[in-house]
Amino acid sequence: MELDEKKYLYLLFLLPIVAGIFIFNMYWKRKKQREFGDLEMVKKLSPEKSVFKPVLKITVLLLAILCLIIGLVNPKIGTKMETVKREGIDIVFAVDVSKSMLAEDVAPSRLQKSKQLVSQIINNLGSDRIGIVAYAGSAFPVLPITSDYGVAKMYLQSMSPDMVSSQGTSLDEAIRLSAKYFDEKSKTSKLLILISDGEDHSEGALAAAEEANKLGMKIITIGVGTEKGGTIPLRENGVIRNYQKDQNGETVITKLNQEGLKTIAKGDYVYGGSTKEVLEYIKNALNKIQKTEFEATQMAEFQSQFQWFIGFAFLLLFADVFLLERKTNWIKELNLFNEKK
Repeated sequence: MELDEKKYLYLLFLLPIVAGIFIFNMYWKRKKQREFGDLEMVKKLSPEKSVFKPVLKITVLLLAILCLIIGLVNPKIGTKMETVKREGIDIVFAVDVSKSMLAEDVAPSRLQKSKQLVSQIINNLGSDRIGIVAYAGSAFPVLPITSDYGVAKMYLQSMSPDMVSSQGTSLDEAIRLSAKYFDEKSKTSKLLILISDGEDHSEGALAAAEEANKLGMKIITIGVGTEKGGTIPLRENGVIRNYQKDQNGETVITKLNQEGLKTIAKGDYVYGGSTKEVLEYIKNALNKIQKTEFEATQMAEFQSQFQWFIGFAFLLLFADVFLLERKTNWIKELNLFNEKK
């Protein structure tokens, strides 16, 4: 079973709150009845009032609320397994997570803009398989090649400079690790989309790119940042406490290096300032790449079940309207609460 909208599970806290209000109300009524007079006398003054019905009504109400919450969560149940064949290419996104990507010369920041670009590219893909690599002074595998775009975007959003121990921007490490994602024997077309501000502090990025090209990898680079540059804010609990300093105590200004990114990709470069332009560029590039058929994969098909819970909830609420607090004749005859003496 799969839950579509897990955030609505927090509404389950309503159940103990409503139950608590009911119990307090019952206690308050009983207290006031004692103040009014003898409880036995009160019962004789209202002989048709049921002890059982209020409990039944609150139980029905709680069940209705529970069904509504489950309906909002939208549980999905796998109905069948089917074999699916897909046609596309293998794409690896290498995302720069170095501290320079925290610069805010591009709103909301270079790193957040990079995530937005990758997420939008994924949204526009067809049947391609994707993988994700994070890199700074070293490269780190985030997600292997997969066709599950939902999982890919979840991992994408969790990326930060903290996931890579050594800082800097090692483009060659990113390219070499990305190359390991691809199966050398596979005939599937291979594409590396590398997103960075281009501030490479390592040597050998061009050599690594040439090695990748020999393995059949095509590289597209996306530049994020501005040539004017920006400072690198250092935050604590979401508040800017300081800015990155160099060894001399001067505030670091990080700038976009477009030329380096263009060289690595042999001209297959696009500036990431406009999401629309990036998507158009990637779309045109993908149309020029030959698609191949993947191996058959098992896919689970899920169907939403929310309608059953919503329907049952409204049925319970409808029934609750007709549940009066006075005694029901046939239940009264059963004498469940030993009311007949």
